[in-house]
Amino acid sequence: LAVGWGSGAVAAWAPPLGGCKLVESTMDCTGRWLSSIPGNLRGDTEELLLDDNTIQVLGNASLLPYIQLCHLSLTRNRLQLIEPGAFLSSQGLQELSLADNLLFTNYSLTAAALSALQALRTLDLAGNRLTEDMVSMLVCNLSSLESLSVARNVIMRLDSSIFTNLTQLLELNLEKNYIFEIDKAFEGLQRLQRLNIAYNYLPCLVGFGLTQLRVLNVSYNIIEWFLALESDDLFELEVLDLSHNRLLFFPVLPRHNKLHSLLLQDNRMSFYQHLPNGTSLANVTVQFLIIDGNSTNITTVKLWDELCYSNLSSLRLLDMSQNQVWGLPEGFLAQMPSLTYLKLNQNCLEAFHLLEEDSLAMLAELDLSQNRLVELGVEVGVRDILPNLQLFNVSTNRLRALPPGLFTHTRQITTVDLSHNQVNLCPQPDVAGEAESAPCVDIRGVETLTHLSLVGCGLQGLSGRPFQGTPLVYLDLSDNCQALSGGLGWLQDLALTLQVLSLRNTSLSSANVDFSALSSLARLDLSGNSLTAFPASLATLELHSLDLRDNCLVALPPAMAQAPLGRSLRELYLSRNPYNCCTLGWWDALQRVEGLRVPDRPQVTCSHGARVLSPGALPQPVLQSCRWQEADLALLYLVLALPTCLTLLVAFVVVFLVLKERLLIMLKNRCGASSPY
Repeated sequence: LAVGWGSGAVAAWAPPLGGCKLVESTMDCTGRWLSSIPGNLRGDTEELLLDDNTIQVLGNASLLPYIQLCHLSLTRNRLQLIEPGAFLSSQGLQELSLADNLLFTNYSLTAAALSALQALRTLDLAGNRLTEDMVSMLVCNLSSLESLSVARNVIMRLDSSIFTNLTQLLELNLEKNYIFEIDKAFEGLQRLQRLNIAYNYLPCLVGFGLTQLRVLNVSYNIIEWFLALESDDLFELEVLDLSHNRLLFFPVLPRHNKLHSLLLQDNRMSFYQHLPNGTSLANVTVQFLIIDGNSTNITTVKLWDELCYSNLSSLRLLDMSQNQVWGLPEGFLAQMPSLTYLKLNQNCLEAFHLLEEDSLAMLAELDLSQNRLVELGVEVGVRDILPNLQLFNVSTNRLRALPPGLFTHTRQITTVDLSHNQVNLCPQPDVAGEAESAPCVDIRGVETLTHLSLVGCGLQGLSGRPFQGTPLVYLDLSDNCQALSGGLGWLQDLALTLQVLSLRNTSLSSANVDFSALSSLARLDLSGNSLTAFPASLATLELHSLDLRDNCLVALPPAMAQAPLGRSLRELYLSRNPYNCCTLGWWDALQRVEGLRVPDRPQVTCSHGARVLSPGALPQPVLQSCRWQEADLALLYLVLALPTCLTLLVAFVVVFLVLKERLLIMLKNRCGASSPY
């Protein structure tokens, strides 16, 4: 609204009907309980957001004022009908979101309305209870569409008729339907690049031949095998997600492709070249019976000659975690010279060997955790093995040692996780009578290593200098009950670098452990131990985070808040300790420390007799009881002795008065004698 005075004019904007917000050319009417589209919004609105309202019908006149509209969103309304002429005044609309409505009720009339949108590029019909026939009718005249979502509907079968006219389609989302069969549904989509069919019921994908497709997501189906079309054509496929299916074999991929990410997590896949009992299946063939209508086709695959015939030279990410892999075929990794991330965790591996010909020069992350590894072999030759490896995870296996010199060939290693293996650190203390020392892991002199996890490794009495020349920043020694039996002297080489140290559940009970040398420490976890007193050496550190949960502390030092520790601390965990409700001066002092956060404050309790109370809300009787306990003992003794003294004095006076005459006579008879004047 423009209001003028004299020769000047001042623009003033009144809030539109329904309280919509205007930001540049976008009108936001989200969540305004609107039952229809407001008619008094700005006519030059290009983007109109009407999500989370109660609109049921989009009438022929609903959008007449908004001829410049390019983007309309009606997500999560109660939309049942779009009248055939609703978009005649907005034929320039490019993006339309109708997700989570009730369009299945009048889909034929809605289809007639959509046919007027010849410039529409993006359409979202997710969550409208649409069948495949309804979808076919709704999109049949939208030849300009580039992105279509029909996710979360009730589509069960796809054939060649459903997407016939969508020749410009680049992206199609079909996830979370009930699709169990696909029959040449995508052959006419020559420009399709991204296809999402996740969370459906597809049993297999056979004869995959979409050469132009770049990203295919078929995760969370029931696929047992994936067979690409045998062709010499170049497939543009870059990302293939087959995770969370029932794959029995490694997928038969296009011979020529651009694949850089292959996701096979959570399947039933194994390599059957060598079974666990040593049986060789190198020459075994597998026959796939393919039934297409009335025709039957049998495809014979020789398991090891044809399974990995495709070009995997561009593959950078391979995720085969959560499968049933016992071992890898010979030369399997040699096909992947660009491999950067390899995940083989949660399988059945008992041995893993890295050979020089595998040429994993680009590998940065290797995850072998949660297997059954008892042997890890490295063939050390002229070239470095894994020269670019940065993360190495072999946690939760059965390893007792690592190949000698493993980390001397990994020039970029930063993170190693050896947790839950029965390993020891070198050097091992000499034990009289033993010809040779027990196997150990040597991480000395690994100049790039900064993060090391040794949780639950059964470490005992660490000594010597196991971290000499290794500038660790993060060290986790949790769940090693005997690791600290010899003190903390073996951490001397980490005094200037260590910032995070976890000693959770290490049976630490003595408050005399000296942490003062660890001057760079910022985070310390002492939870799950048996500390009865606060270690005095902590007061000089400038920690940012300290965890004292699950100990036996009855109080903290009252002066801690004024110490360097109190001034630097930003996060403090205190719960599950038997604090004394009558010695909470330290708690009150901590409440006054600016910037200190106690995340488990609601769980912090104290004990008073048999009662467990919150330190921030002690009842008045408890406070009075504590005051008596805190009073000066001399005063307490005086108060207790005074009534006794008064009672004795009164008793003496009474006895004296009653026996006065007798006492005087007795004294006179014994001591008195008459004398002449």
